[in-house]
Amino acid sequence: MKYHHYTPKQANHRLDPKTGKPLPYKKKSLGQHFLRKQSTVDNMIAAVTVTADTTVLEIGCGDGFLTRSILAKTPCKQLQCFEIDPEWAEIVGNEVTDPRLTLTLQNILEVDFELLRERMPWVVLANLPYQITFPIMFLLQKNKHLFTEGVVMIQEEVAQKIVAKAGRTYNATSVFLQHHFHFKLLEKIEPGAFTPPPKVHSRLLYFKPKTDAVAIPNEEAFWKFVKFCFNSPRQTIKNNLKSTHYRQHSGIPEEILGLRAQQMTFDDFIGVWHKLITA
Repeated sequence: MKYHHYTPKQANHRLDPKTGKPLPYKKKSLGQHFLRKQSTVDNMIAAVTVTADTTVLEIGCGDGFLTRSILAKTPCKQLQCFEIDPEWAEIVGNEVTDPRLTLTLQNILEVDFELLRERMPWVVLANLPYQITFPIMFLLQKNKHLFTEGVVMIQEEVAQKIVAKAGRTYNATSVFLQHHFHFKLLEKIEPGAFTPPPKVHSRLLYFKPKTDAVAIPNEEAFWKFVKFCFNSPRQTIKNNLKSTHYRQHSGIPEEILGLRAQQMTFDDFIGVWHKLITA
């Protein structure tokens, strides 16, 4: 792979201690907060099983802090990293000489994941840019058949929304992602573990694709229905469905209509759905 060469914007760039060359700026627009806590990286790697047959996916190499640890501490067959920033990709590509690393300059959201099929099984280890956490999680869900498990670093508030089972942080996305993955909250990380420090705490989130997820009839319509139910979280199901084609509430029990969506489990939603489509 060829890397674009960068030109320092100012003479006061921090210098690479190995090469003496200026390092690029960390870009706020790309959510670049580089982890500096080795024990956290060790915990990420320890939470998954990586063998000599495993390919690891890293989303954004940054300055290579996690990249180097994956290569040093696992026997992975290959480490595939997608990086959007040509400046940092050039630095890591030049400094990391392990032949197992494939560093591709590409936006992860534009990757054709079916091209990765031949290198299964995959494990994900990544410090995600906070502003695109949900698009990446939806991308992983769409391609969950390629992965065995993974650990991602995300914003603490987002992690709590993903694993919520009820209450204020529980929403349609919680229901959707929990239908497709098993989740476990791991270490909570303070802002000072990063450079530059973000304004929020972070969390390691373990996930494993479900192989026994309940089949949902007319699934696309079901998830739209769930979103309708969460439209105004403080409103009842009855009020949230007033402006939809479900406003007649045919087949929905009165005790369900009086609930808020944040009081309902996936089983509740799927039970109502079966009543609706058979009414």
